[in-house]
Amino acid sequence: MASVNSLASTLQQQLADALTAALPDAGTADPLLRRSDRADFQANGILALAKKLKGNPRELASQVTAAIPAGDLIKEIEVSGPGFLNITLTDKAITETLAARAADDEGRLGVPYNSAAGTTVIDYAQPNVAKEMHVGHLRSAVIGDAMVQILEFTGESVVRRHHIGDWGTQFGMLIQYLTEHPAELTHEGDGGEVDGEAAMSSLNRLYKASRALFDSDEEFKARSRDRVVALQAGDEETLAMWQRFVDESKIYFYSVFNKLDMEIRDADIVGESGYNDMLEETCRILEESGVAVRSEGALCVFFDDVKGPDGNPAPLIVKKSNGGYGYAATDLSAVRDRVQNLKANTLLYVVDARQALHFKMVFETARRAGWLNEDVKAVHLPFGTVLGKDGKPFKTREGETIRLADLLDEAIDRASTVVREKAKDLTEDEITERATQVGIGAVKYADLSTSAARDYKFDLDQMVSLTGDTSVYIQYAHARSRSIKRKAGELKSRPHPELELAPAERALALHLDQFAEVVAEVAAAYEPHKLASYLYQLSSLFTTFYDQCPVLKPEVPGDVAENRLFLSDLTARTLHQGMELLGIRTPERL
Repeated sequence: MASVNSLASTLQQQLADALTAALPDAGTADPLLRRSDRADFQANGILALAKKLKGNPRELASQVTAAIPAGDLIKEIEVSGPGFLNITLTDKAITETLAARAADDEGRLGVPYNSAAGTTVIDYAQPNVAKEMHVGHLRSAVIGDAMVQILEFTGESVVRRHHIGDWGTQFGMLIQYLTEHPAELTHEGDGGEVDGEAAMSSLNRLYKASRALFDSDEEFKARSRDRVVALQAGDEETLAMWQRFVDESKIYFYSVFNKLDMEIRDADIVGESGYNDMLEETCRILEESGVAVRSEGALCVFFDDVKGPDGNPAPLIVKKSNGGYGYAATDLSAVRDRVQNLKANTLLYVVDARQALHFKMVFETARRAGWLNEDVKAVHLPFGTVLGKDGKPFKTREGETIRLADLLDEAIDRASTVVREKAKDLTEDEITERATQVGIGAVKYADLSTSAARDYKFDLDQMVSLTGDTSVYIQYAHARSRSIKRKAGELKSRPHPELELAPAERALALHLDQFAEVVAEVAAAYEPHKLASYLYQLSSLFTTFYDQCPVLKPEVPGDVAENRLFLSDLTARTLHQGMELLGIRTPERL
């Protein structure tokens, strides 16, 4: 048993059946059900039906109400205003539905698993070889990783792709310098395994030295350009040197992703170089099919609605007039590979919003070529910029782009202060572990709780706060529930459908029941911020429940205590599962 009908879906079906029975002339009708602050739910669909049938909405509402069968679901229906239905559910139905969700023997809390779902290739976390990861790399990694977890949880077959920048003219300069200064990429004095910082330090040193020589020495510049030609021609020695840069960079990438608590697998890293063998064929297919045409020596694709600053059509350049390939050729070859070889139904690109026009043109070109169609879609999931507290792009005081590793270290450091203040019975090792979980969680949640397309301000003080919409607040609510469970001793966590629920219990229970629907909505629309919002609201409702509905006090009757412990436990399980889908840890103790 993995799927449990929510209260809303059960009620929706009953209302739809009643609409059809009472108003057969209306055909299939949507009750337009939503949560309400006047009752548990409100149905507004009768207003539109009344207009269509030219009837009195209040009279039609009364007919629909009379057609709803008696049962355990609905406690009260009130016809309100011009024909709204305000609906209150029975406490018995609420508790029984939650009991079924909790009893899900697959531990999925009633979230359906669609084994017949398609295959999605997610392109995310795309650092550049031989360059440091900075704050600009954060969002693609965090948003992409959350979508991987969410889609896999709902049954989608997910193929991860990290389209790293591992090709281009700058490698001629780097390889030539390394050829002439082979000691530059060694780690003298490093004992044992090379760590990420040592690898990046070595790469940085080499990059700066080679750039300085490239800018000052014309003969070295000429040798570097010759080296680019050798690289593109597949010269073995040159490729071996290039591979050293890639391998060294991966040591660094993995150290940063490990700090971000993200799994990056070697097999999933298919950079720009991975499509080299396809570029010429891609261009040939596009030209022979007429999708791309020659213009001033370059192979281009034109679009009626894409104009340059001069008002003339701005093309997508697939192959340059000098014979070189641009990003478009690589991206189009990647589309071919992902559709034809990986058999993807959906291509999801978690890439900066500033690339929107590029992807619009790439996707349209792929559609014209027949690689994308009604059965295969490509989606650009754009994200905004990380801003500083001043609302400007996040940089150091010296105007430099902030290193991602430094940012994560500072978040962990700030979180350590918060954990230490709250820690009562944690060892020093446990404080260190919790600080990492809280700090990294804070960074991820601040990103994921904002709609991806929007910019957001990076404010560590706010991120690690125990109050407000933060991951720490949610982690603390989870830890508090786990604490209740530990203190409960022999008390059973058991639902009691026969009990009347207090207002705080009802509010918490109704929100718990929405989990599966929220996950489905987030997966369908690629909107992880809605899951973050749900979890924050759940934590807020649990805090109210904790304050108003004691579980373990002696005066609380046994059946009430068991039911409240059940609600507390289900809250903890839901928070844990929801945060796990966002890639955030939920410690048992804080």
